Amino acid sequence: MQITASTVSLTVDDVAASRSFFTTHLGYEERMAADGFSSLGRTDAAADIVLLGRGTKVLSADQRDQRAGGLILAFTLDSGIAREEDRLRAAGVEITLPLREEPWGERLFQVTDPNGVVVQFVEWAAPAA
Repeated sequence: MQITASTVSLTVDDVAASRSFFTTHLGYEERMAADGFSSLGRTDAAADIVLLGRGTKVLSADQRDQRAGGLILAFTLDSGIAREEDRLRAAGVEITLPLREEPWGERLFQVTDPNGVVVQFVEWAAPAA
């Protein structure tokens, strides 16, 4: 098996709201769209995102009414995490978990899209001695 791409499929109440959030603030582009569906991608290593409207018949009956929940969509940055947090805050995005550094060297912050999808940004620093 050879995997050529990674995609996260999220079931949300308002596809347009999540699409707008990811394209406006996180650099995604819409690649395909239909009623209740949007496929988003970037040119870097970030996973593609498929947004499906809750209740869509494309989903099996047992999945149709589920929402994206308990999921953290995490993006690892090579540098500049503090600048990204500042940029998003200046753009009016609510920072739902402010930038912090864990003892093992992980620096992170989180935002949440209009449908409750938690997006976490991570940068690895050298752990404290």
